[in-house]
Amino acid sequence: VPGCRLDMRTQVAIIGAGPAGLLLSQLLDLAGIESVVLERRSRAHVEGRIRAGVLEDQFQALLRKAGVAARMDAEGEIHDGFTIARSGSANDHCLRIDLAGLTGGRSVCIWGQTELTRDLFAAREAQGGAVLDEAVDVTLHDIDGDHPWVNYRRGETSGRIDCDFIAGCDGFHGISRRSIPTDRLETSERGYPFGWLGVLSETPPVSHELIYAGSSHGFALCSMRTQRLSRYYLQVPAGTDPADWPDERFWDELRARVPGKTAAALVTGPSIEKSVAPLRSFVAGPMRHGRLFLAGDAAHIVPPTGAKGLNLAGSDIHYLSEALISWYRAGNAAGLEGYSDRAMARVWKAQRFSWWMTRLLHDFPEDPLFERRLQETEFDYLAGSRSAQAVLAENYVGLPY
Repeated sequence: VPGCRLDMRTQVAIIGAGPAGLLLSQLLDLAGIESVVLERRSRAHVEGRIRAGVLEDQFQALLRKAGVAARMDAEGEIHDGFTIARSGSANDHCLRIDLAGLTGGRSVCIWGQTELTRDLFAAREAQGGAVLDEAVDVTLHDIDGDHPWVNYRRGETSGRIDCDFIAGCDGFHGISRRSIPTDRLETSERGYPFGWLGVLSETPPVSHELIYAGSSHGFALCSMRTQRLSRYYLQVPAGTDPADWPDERFWDELRARVPGKTAAALVTGPSIEKSVAPLRSFVAGPMRHGRLFLAGDAAHIVPPTGAKGLNLAGSDIHYLSEALISWYRAGNAAGLEGYSDRAMARVWKAQRFSWWMTRLLHDFPEDPLFERRLQETEFDYLAGSRSAQAVLAENYVGLPY
């Protein structure tokens, strides 16, 4: 009815229907806790986002706990290792990181965020979960009081959601973090002078494992979605327009950056998606203000090197869901009070790892000779030290929750 209102009461209002928000709603529902999810985009838009998905083993376990891992377990690609290469000179230097051998059998699963989001939407729909897409003009109120509430508009209908807690899972540009007074929030940020130009193609992957390649031309990554769908990336200057990179130019440059054997085996084809992702390191904390809790990209962004963005969202939701369940089941507020400290400790360790791996593999055009020599030496040390490889491996498969 035009101009009508749809007011409701729930226990947890969740802002954002990305993987973090949907997973939190699913876990709370399984524990008998009510939630409503508000998403400003359409469901089709959210499900159609092209995102990477290298899932740590703990995140895989969390998805199984949430009952949304059937397709991942049946169709996901388990990777016991990956390759780091330095190319562009007379000799290619390739180093395989034996994840399973270095971490006691742990591994990662390749399962795209697009597929994960579809699984989560389907689960919420099957359980009758309240997910309101295309909800705009969202505002948060009384977040530092005992009775927070959320206003929203959906088409010609407006509404108010009264709740006990609000979970801000609405990403870097969302309203949740911006609702916290600036004098209560500390932000740390580092920009990078380049981005990743990504191409998705209906071609078989060049390798059954990921290849991270650093070269005098810049960084490249050979990855996959399935055995018939490949994803490749090139380091490009910040502000690059994908239209300036026709397919032929992309494939030629990729061949120049990867080891010779990889270049020779590369199967190319028309791109079905092409985009540039900027690189940024960002942390905002604390991740709690009153009854508002931040999770995922709303609180932190990492460079995609090392694949920690989605996994950090998973660990945030692990901590937050445990805290909320403990509160509702036993009236125990310790988890809520300690949420930010627990989550931030893991966030900063992932920031360190992502920054280190980005420095190891990318070309920083402004670097003087000293830093370039250190970068080469870092790779040489890694190649010759099993202990150094073990440190890389344990970070890649995921530090403990």
